[in-house]
Amino acid sequence: MIEEMNDSRPQTNLMDPEVSVLLHCAHWRGLLEPQVQVELSERFNRQTDLCLEHHIKEVWAERLSKEPWLFNGAKFRLHSFCLAPLTHPHYSQSSHVPVLHCAEDQEQQRGDGVAALHSVDIRNGCINQTGVVQKAVSTLSQESATCDGRESKGPAADRHSHPGPLLVLRLGLTCYKDYLGTNWSCQVAELRRRGEKELSDPLALLAQPLGVGAVLCTDDGQVVLIRRSQKVAEAGGLLDIPGGHPEPKVVCERLGQQVCEEQISVVMMQQRPDAVVSELFSSVCAEIRDEVNVPLSSLGAPVLMGVALNHTSAGRPSAEFFVRCSLSSDEVRNLYWKGGAEANESTDVVFLSRTEVLQLDGSSPLWSEMCPSAKGAVLLYQTVKPDVEPTAGKPRRSVNTKDPISTKCSN
Repeated sequence: MIEEMNDSRPQTNLMDPEVSVLLHCAHWRGLLEPQVQVELSERFNRQTDLCLEHHIKEVWAERLSKEPWLFNGAKFRLHSFCLAPLTHPHYSQSSHVPVLHCAEDQEQQRGDGVAALHSVDIRNGCINQTGVVQKAVSTLSQESATCDGRESKGPAADRHSHPGPLLVLRLGLTCYKDYLGTNWSCQVAELRRRGEKELSDPLALLAQPLGVGAVLCTDDGQVVLIRRSQKVAEAGGLLDIPGGHPEPKVVCERLGQQVCEEQISVVMMQQRPDAVVSELFSSVCAEIRDEVNVPLSSLGAPVLMGVALNHTSAGRPSAEFFVRCSLSSDEVRNLYWKGGAEANESTDVVFLSRTEVLQLDGSSPLWSEMCPSAKGAVLLYQTVKPDVEPTAGKPRRSVNTKDPISTKCSN
């Protein structure tokens, strides 16, 4: 058990143009798999028109001419999410989702952008409103003390207090080709402008594939980073965390549907959204296995810390997890150098102590060596502190709502 440290909060209000936080689960110290659900619908797919489709095909053809090995795989698209209220009378009686009001047309209240008490409904398009998510979570934290006429008996709850689902992710489908032709396009600023003007959502025309990443902590308290190869498509030579994408094809195969990437549809998975949640959580462990060569048997259950946004690719979202490892840093180092399935994607393994990670900020020399995905995961780790346990008789630290991480987009 790791005791809560007495050091001051890290500078989680750090403004880095490359990264920001869309959602954090600090109130629960992160969420486990049974506490997350997904809603799959074609309504959550990217919007398009003939002109945009032509542009995407041109970008893909040009990219293939230079890198013929590229593969157009299907990906999940994050459209928005619903966050359950921090207290609800049915949590102790049922594992079903409490009243979440996930209707497509739910509107935020005017004023400070806070959603209705019984849910926080945030669209990806709202991320350019500074602090929307944090204001909503803050308000729910304050109002939870009187929700349903009951008094809250203690400070912020941990993830074991509420067995039922607390978060619903709204997902559609996209693909790598669409990602290169929208998020990575030279026309992305125009696509954002059109989305805002025509669809009231600056991200409506973007692929927004949902990635995953892991803050992997060894048995001796070291966080594992890898140095990306100069040959990878993004952030070559920079420090990163193990990560990748949950794969729709894997979900279909687990459901007994043998299809090629181009044939995958939302309908194939719509009746089993639990299989998508399972892939979301298991994929991050698979990435650790493939990139660091740590066996799955040495990994604990992933804890979802939240969702970070990478603004070097127009705000691409990534679900960031905390994963414990039963091996020491020396054992992990030895396994890494033996080489895993994706050993060619990195050139070195680096270890930082938990204290060093908690103290990282923009003034740290190492910060400039980190790619956006690693920065986003660090910010979430500093905020959520999923591995902190209270000392005997000492309450958990409540969510700090006075110093929220900004969710403002960088165009």
